[in-house]
Amino acid sequence: MEWNQLQGNWKQVKGKIKEKWGDLTDDDLTKIEGNREQFEGALQSRYGKSKEAVRKDVDEWLKTMH
Repeated sequence: MEWNQLQGNWKQVKGKIKEKWGDLTDDDLTKIEGNREQFEGALQSRYGKSKEAVRKDVDEWLKTMH
């Protein structure tokens, strides 16, 4: 799945995001509202990973989405 597809279905995808990254709150996901930069920033903040590591994790996760 491409990020722009995910962004268009943000409300439906939020549950899958919480399954993968449970430390993100509903408030986080509401504020992010499909913005990839904000999403990756929130992941960096919650999980203490580098920008590159977060980008790789998100890219790998997107490949599993159908």
